[in-house]
Amino acid sequence: MSENPADLRSSPRAPIELKVEYRKVNSFFADYTKNISKGGTFIKTRKPLPVGTQFLFKLAVPHRDNPFELLGEVAWARSDGDDPGMGIRFVYANDHQRSDFESVVEKMMFDSLGPLLSGKLLDKSRT
Repeated sequence: MSENPADLRSSPRAPIELKVEYRKVNSFFADYTKNISKGGTFIKTRKPLPVGTQFLFKLAVPHRDNPFELLGEVAWARSDGDDPGMGIRFVYANDHQRSDFESVVEKMMFDSLGPLLSGKLLDKSRT
């Protein structure tokens, strides 16, 4: 991969660790996110799925009774180096799901980063 994945992001990311569970064919995986944005997340794993793979995953979100279930698509992956994993692009079923999840991400960013920093990041993503 010659491009830096950070350069391809359409939304700023916040460093938030959440448990994520996902299934591909008959295999079940449980890993952790390293960061999240409204448009995607980075899942830290030594066994990334191939680029283009779509899968349903459950994202455990603080202060929420049930995990969010979202469709994700592997946008990029790396299995070597100090930070192996895969960049996931969220694939929303509809505008309502997008709006619900984006509100949750904004709250997590606010709780994690505080009002000043999260406000600056969220303002950048609206331009």
